[in-house]
Amino acid sequence: MKIVQPKPFTFEAGKRAVLLLHGFTGHSADVRMLGRFLEKKGYSSHAPIYRGHGLPPEEILKSNPMQWWEDVNKGLNHLKELGYEEIAVAGLSLGGVLGLKLAYSTPIKAVISMCAPMFFDNEFQLSKGFEIFAKEYKQLEGKDEQTIEKEVNQLMEDSLDLFHELGETINEVKSNIDTIYTPTFVVQARNDEMINTDSATYIFENVESDEKSIKWYENSTHVITLGDEKEELYEDIYQFLESLQWND
Repeated sequence: MKIVQPKPFTFEAGKRAVLLLHGFTGHSADVRMLGRFLEKKGYSSHAPIYRGHGLPPEEILKSNPMQWWEDVNKGLNHLKELGYEEIAVAGLSLGGVLGLKLAYSTPIKAVISMCAPMFFDNEFQLSKGFEIFAKEYKQLEGKDEQTIEKEVNQLMEDSLDLFHELGETINEVKSNIDTIYTPTFVVQARNDEMINTDSATYIFENVESDEKSIKWYENSTHVITLGDEKEELYEDIYQFLESLQWND
């Protein structure tokens, strides 16, 4: 079966822009519907794809968190080059972590973190997510179960260094959360099967912004942007963006 490779997207609507960041092993489809929703509400958006993502699982292992951080900054610069001066950032999972890093590294309008991991125990949970992703991808390629098991086991063995680096990235961001003064909206799925949900409380309690809020989605799992409560989430994100003091 031929697997269609996803592409980054840019939806231009109004003067206000949002950088949309996908999760680990994910790609732009994670946030595409959110981008379309915001477009209808007059917000422009751009979603990059980090190196190694949207490709076979072996490709992720050829990349690293430092490169993904570079890709996030390229995405932000893409919007600036298009002429957008005020840019909010909304990120899912790893995208939430990288969005929070942007919030203390460079001036942005606001940050929305969705199901973003903050604790080192998430290193194990994210590796389980990688294993599931690898298995599903190889099933789509039409490989038999024996081949899949062998290849996935090899991938898990080869991924140890990457997950160590990922854990270091999460810890780095966690230790800098209290330097964020940017307006912050923390989103967390109650039934998140991938991360320690105490992460959301940690982010909310330690961000120094005067403008911060947190919302739990009682019927959602980790990829909340595609889940049962996505319409409610999209509306909440829109209302948060509308509450900001834009210059337009």
